Amino acid sequence: MKKKDNNTIADQYGTASPEGHTSISRSALVTGASRGIGRAIAQTLAREGYRLYLTCRRSEKELTELSYCLSETYHVACTPIVADMGDIRAVDEVFAQIDDLTLLVNNAGVSHIGLLHEMTAEEWQSLMNVNLNALFYTCRLAIPMMLKHHAGHIINISSVWGNAGASMEVAYSASKGGVNAFTKALAKELAPSGIRVNAIACGVIDTDMNHCFSEEEMSALRAEIPADRIGQPSEVAELLLSIINAPSYLTGQVITLDGAWQA
Repeated sequence: MKKKDNNTIADQYGTASPEGHTSISRSALVTGASRGIGRAIAQTLAREGYRLYLTCRRSEKELTELSYCLSETYHVACTPIVADMGDIRAVDEVFAQIDDLTLLVNNAGVSHIGLLHEMTAEEWQSLMNVNLNALFYTCRLAIPMMLKHHAGHIINISSVWGNAGASMEVAYSASKGGVNAFTKALAKELAPSGIRVNAIACGVIDTDMNHCFSEEEMSALRAEIPADRIGQPSEVAELLLSIINAPSYLTGQVITLDGAWQA
């Protein structure tokens, strides 16, 4: 039954060559791009010559400045878009501005720290909208663009807590566990058409998401990491680039980047 389901797409759009290479121009949508991991990814892709669409939810000034800087430095087209990727109507409006897409990076995410029984239903739904539902909203619109070329990449930024779960971060852990399952299932669905789907499960990365912790708490956390340091957003970006350039047989994987913390 699975083979029949997969072949439905392959029969309609064709099967990609084993090499997975195409001559189409490269364009990427990076969500949550104004800072942290998303910003580093945008910089790396601009360096590689990608035409960029960058989104953020609130930091319009930072995103606009980043887009201008990348355009000037790397001579690539860069479109900044303020949008809540957890809102299906906003995502539809984002894609109305995109003519073609070869790479989708689902990076936008939010966290919530606290006891589950003290979390409101509104807080739960808001987190799930951004961290998990947004993948459905973006992928359903990006996939038809990629199917036209029988090629493409979807890379989802996940977390080690999607693998192991974290106390006081139940909703976040659940959302990232969903991201991991979503990644593996969609990879199976799209593999016959040459579209690769992978995820990066990040450990502790030096971003604003961790600024809620005190210096003492971060020091204690660092002591638990065998690599004896916090990861950098640029390292996530370089891993993402490695995944893009990897053999086309690499798909359906959740690759952990955590300094052996959760190994």
